[in-house]
Amino acid sequence: MSTDDDDSTRILPSQAPKPASTPQRTEIAPQRTEIAPPPEAYNPDGDATVIRPRPPPAPPRPAANDGGNMLPVGFYLGEFEIVKVLGEGGFGIVYLADDHSLGRRVALKEYMPSSLAQRVGGTQVSVKSERHRETFEAGLKSFVNEARLLAQFDHPSLVKVYRFWEANGTAYMVMPFYEGITLKDELKAMGAPPDEAWLRDLLEPLTEALAVIHTEQCFHRDIAPDNVILLKGSNRPLLLDFGAARRVIGDMTQALTVILKPGYAPVEQYAEVPGMKQGPWTDVYALAAVVYYAITGKTPPTSVGRLMNDNYVPMVQAGEGRYSPAFLEAIDRALVVKPEQRTQSIDDLRHDLGMAPSDPDSGKTKRGRGPATMAGALPAGAAAARKSRTGMFAAIGVVALLVVGGGLFFALSGKPAAPVATTAATPPVATAPTTAAPVTPASTVPVVAAATPTLPSGSVVSPPAAGPFDPTHEFERVVAAQSAAFKVEAAADKPQLKIDKDNLTFKVKTEKEGYLYVLQYGSDGGIVQVFPNTAAKSNRLKADSTTSLPPKNALTVAAGPPGMDHLLVIVSNHPRQFRALGMKNIDGFEQTTLEAARLAAEAAGPAASVFAGTPVCTQPCSDEYGATQFTVEEIK
Repeated sequence: MSTDDDDSTRILPSQAPKPASTPQRTEIAPQRTEIAPPPEAYNPDGDATVIRPRPPPAPPRPAANDGGNMLPVGFYLGEFEIVKVLGEGGFGIVYLADDHSLGRRVALKEYMPSSLAQRVGGTQVSVKSERHRETFEAGLKSFVNEARLLAQFDHPSLVKVYRFWEANGTAYMVMPFYEGITLKDELKAMGAPPDEAWLRDLLEPLTEALAVIHTEQCFHRDIAPDNVILLKGSNRPLLLDFGAARRVIGDMTQALTVILKPGYAPVEQYAEVPGMKQGPWTDVYALAAVVYYAITGKTPPTSVGRLMNDNYVPMVQAGEGRYSPAFLEAIDRALVVKPEQRTQSIDDLRHDLGMAPSDPDSGKTKRGRGPATMAGALPAGAAAARKSRTGMFAAIGVVALLVVGGGLFFALSGKPAAPVATTAATPPVATAPTTAAPVTPASTVPVVAAATPTLPSGSVVSPPAAGPFDPTHEFERVVAAQSAAFKVEAAADKPQLKIDKDNLTFKVKTEKEGYLYVLQYGSDGGIVQVFPNTAAKSNRLKADSTTSLPPKNALTVAAGPPGMDHLLVIVSNHPRQFRALGMKNIDGFEQTTLEAARLAAEAAGPAASVFAGTPVCTQPCSDEYGATQFTVEEIK
């Protein structure tokens, strides 16, 4: 008999008559017990199930095949007795069954693609035609792979698979029996759209669950309001019906055609659209479509139709005044038609919604870890003085430039005080007049426009004559000495970051083309050139462009200590180097100590700050740059 820990052993039981050609198999005939229906749904966390033994009756008589595909009530599959049919879909049948071995009620799913196969002899499943065999076998393999994967996962919003096996020409999986109401029915019963808090409570566990399966390259591909159940008692959302899910390895061709739900299926799921791959962004679209339905009461326009004539009403319009702009903009980004322009991953979606990054290893939110990169967490020794500082991040690959129309993402003060940001992850703060940007086409991202004050410029400001060395004063000197022709602006998305919870994200805008450099003086006293770095060398910015840092797949969680982090942003017409600061490359980042920076500043004198760096030219060149600075505060 197979177990959760050993799926190589197959359960090959059945008490139904077998054809003469069928080899002798081990029969499992447990003593029958009457299972009293539990007062609520089966609880996989360990609630007891009441059982009352009774004398075993005669074995059930096999029901005659009436032409249907469902196994009859009373039929045994090993220790599992069919109680009733819970549902039948395009790829399988789900039964309520009694587990006589462990005395519990379970859901048993059988692979039965009705368009390809039929029931033969009461038990066997056989293809209707040989021309369907390849597709049937591909679906069977997908079904087993899905069960094997789900058996490895243990997340409260994912269906748990107890065991699975192949028999009778098909395959089976056994899961807990859950009771609840589908999200579709719950929304109808509400009579009015749910508020943002309710939707966030729904999305938090669902996005965590999807992040878990995505780490194994397993995608749901059939998310819809009727495939999410709210469990009785707890109201916890649970993803159902992974019938369209399959493990995707590399660029492997998908051999199984799935039944699509118009409005929820993104364009890449339609076979007639070539060159569009499926991935995490596929589930992102469907999940966002569920939110669209919850708010508007309507299914989004079909994605294929949107390619020709996009009549999609943006959420920033449909939900205006009832939901925060950041929330609505995040859903709009996730519903962009073209996959390459859409929110790319579940963590990207969580970032846009202001949620902490997911932890796929445990299904829980990350806490107390170093900054994340595409390759994993940065080494703990990335800086001698750093103790998992907030501002350290690795931007692996080319930083994408986000060209913005209709205003900036943020409001700037142009002073070293903490700026106020309005972004997709942060609701706007009423410190500067803001207006909603016009609805943008699918190729751009909705933004919040804001006033753009002029940055300071003027003569060089000397550091104070007395007192300890302070890099923030050097940052001020760099900003004050910038070229009049340059205009650079930057701001954090959040002026305050909660330690072990919030991510540091910020944006840089430049009017002139140039090379971007970001230096940080952190709350731990370390000085680091956070960008560019060894892993992310491309730092060329286009004119009139806005760059969002760090990349969404390299988020940084604030880790303390409490205090201010000061960041200096420079955009130069030529590449620059900061060797005078005594920089050394440690774990891919140029870094220096506070003492080395002090000695370098004293040696340079009042003429210029060494924090501005020097241009790297093959011949005499003009030294022009724009600069600004901003701060973020780490709080407990």
